[in-house]
Amino acid sequence: MELVPLTAIDKADTAWVMMSAALVLLMSLPGVALFYAGMVRRKNVVNTLAAVFAVACIVTLTWFGIGYSLAFTADSPWLGNLSRAWFASLHIDVKRNVLSVSHLAPHLPEAAYALFQAAFAIITTSVIVGAVVERMSFAALLLFAALWSVLVYAPIAHWVWESGGWLNQLGALDFAGGAVVHVNAGVAALVCAFMLGRRRGYGQEAFEPNSLGWTAMGTALLLFGWFGFNAGSALSADGRAALAFVVTLVAAAAGGLSWLLVEWLMRGAPTLLGMLSGMVGGLVAITPAAGFVQVGSAGWIGLIAGAVCFWGATWLKRRLGADDSLDVFGVHGVGGIVGSILTAIFADPLIAGTGATVLNQLIAVLAIAAYSAAGTALILLLIGVLMPLRVEKAQEMEGLDISLHMERQH
Repeated sequence: MELVPLTAIDKADTAWVMMSAALVLLMSLPGVALFYAGMVRRKNVVNTLAAVFAVACIVTLTWFGIGYSLAFTADSPWLGNLSRAWFASLHIDVKRNVLSVSHLAPHLPEAAYALFQAAFAIITTSVIVGAVVERMSFAALLLFAALWSVLVYAPIAHWVWESGGWLNQLGALDFAGGAVVHVNAGVAALVCAFMLGRRRGYGQEAFEPNSLGWTAMGTALLLFGWFGFNAGSALSADGRAALAFVVTLVAAAAGGLSWLLVEWLMRGAPTLLGMLSGMVGGLVAITPAAGFVQVGSAGWIGLIAGAVCFWGATWLKRRLGADDSLDVFGVHGVGGIVGSILTAIFADPLIAGTGATVLNQLIAVLAIAAYSAAGTALILLLIGVLMPLRVEKAQEMEGLDISLHMERQH
């Protein structure tokens, strides 16, 4: 923590970052909530909405409690310290004309920087909900969110985004979270799906989406919020932010059309859900590259990601055999891996200000995937000792809305 004169704060950048934080929060609430609630069966809509909102509440507290301090204090290449736990010493002193800033963003109030990063921690943990819906115990999910956000997300954020983090020092590029957010959440989701087991009736009966309209609205909110996700990561209202804004839209459009066309050719029908999934895949893939690539490159990244994510959510999912309910790994995990590698291929050194290698990007992806998988498995094993991970058979068959919440979506 550093103290700087109030006059050293850039008001335009501060306003942009706070607005971007609000946009990223919009991605979770209600973006992810609606996106997921539309895809589950009607008897589990309330539970899905409650899960995303509850995770957001929990991660907000764990982040400002200790997560932010562990992620964004300079202590070692592996983890920060607890000097900023509950924002110790955070203040604005009008009489002395000073306020606290992070060493990573000395032109912003530290509160604005931490808020922006809090929104990332929230959506990363919320994304995992899509792999466990319709059968995970609500109490187990809440405990998982608290532990995972601190023990898995915070260290990985430190590795990549803290200037002294070992992957940062290695030269791995991740502008807005392709690996920190999406590879991390996607791999964790896959581990959760394996350890929880399949939903009852999986592969034997059709699990019809409750409302594709809700999912479409959720996608629109995700797209809107993603501008803050990517362009806000410039931490300044400047040319890099504007470029990140443009390439985000281009990649989303290319990803949506790519999935749509591949599905049309492979299955004979262009589906709304496929196009929406492709848009999200394109958004995921451009995330690590958003501040480093030209507009044309963003189009290629989106086109490649849409096709590969279709493969991830269909053929690869069948081969893996896990009931990743809403294709979190197929879209976020696969899209994050593709985007992280393509960042090295398409990054423009004149824009990025540095070079990138496929090897460095692969090391980052593999390290994050390995740590996320191991950490997630250990957390679930610990929770399993304390309480059941899954709801009872009767509760699952009745639906979690009534059996857990005593509420129903009409």
